[in-house]
Amino acid sequence: MAAIIVILIVLFFLTVRIVKQYERKVVFTLWKYSYILSPGLNFIIPIIQTSQSVDVREKAVDVPSQEAMTKDNISCTINAVIYYKVREEDAHKTIINVKHLDYAMTQFALTTMRNIVWQFELDELLSKREEASHKIKAIVDEKSDAWWVEVMSVELKDINIPQDLQRTIGKQAEAEREKRAKIITSEWELASAQNLQEAAAMLAKTPGALHLRTLQSINDISSDQSNTTVWMIPVEVLEAIKWIGEHIKK
Repeated sequence: MAAIIVILIVLFFLTVRIVKQYERKVVFTLWKYSYILSPGLNFIIPIIQTSQSVDVREKAVDVPSQEAMTKDNISCTINAVIYYKVREEDAHKTIINVKHLDYAMTQFALTTMRNIVWQFELDELLSKREEASHKIKAIVDEKSDAWWVEVMSVELKDINIPQDLQRTIGKQAEAEREKRAKIITSEWELASAQNLQEAAAMLAKTPGALHLRTLQSINDISSDQSNTTVWMIPVEVLEAIKWIGEHIKK
């Protein structure tokens, strides 16, 4: 009796298949595909039937770092990450046609990434990283259609360049910022000179305007609580001294 109970228990565990919500189990009858088990409690025929689980959640697979050459012959080290998932309705096709899916996706992405990097110069690769990611995704997605896999996205994580080149790029960026600063300063000085020219022309056209501006400047200086002493000399006195000097020379 005990032996029968043990046999029944063993047969029960061989028969029962519990499928999680994020899984699908592909059932093979005599190693030939039969059907897919849905999430929940399921039963199969022991010994005759076997099952294999397929995770249908979105996966993030890291693409290892590798050296690649850009269009302008600069060596750089890049890595990426692929987000993909197996189509639920085609889970059996993926199991039947692809062995070690994660490894296959990683290796194909490595080759594609190296080929795409060759199409960009270094500056373009650094500034157009999203565009490069889209190109890699398009190629990987086209290939993975034959594996019944849906590629969600491909993201370039890091682009590392040699230390010497990093210093050179840093100097270039510093020179560019200094150039922009000088251009902005010169534009400000030009605008300031134009405003002063317009102000001087306006003061020259209006009688007494210069004297009023002088008095305003004196008032501003007098409000400062300091020991500064200002001596005001009329312009006419300077003109008289200039006239006297000219006649003395004659």
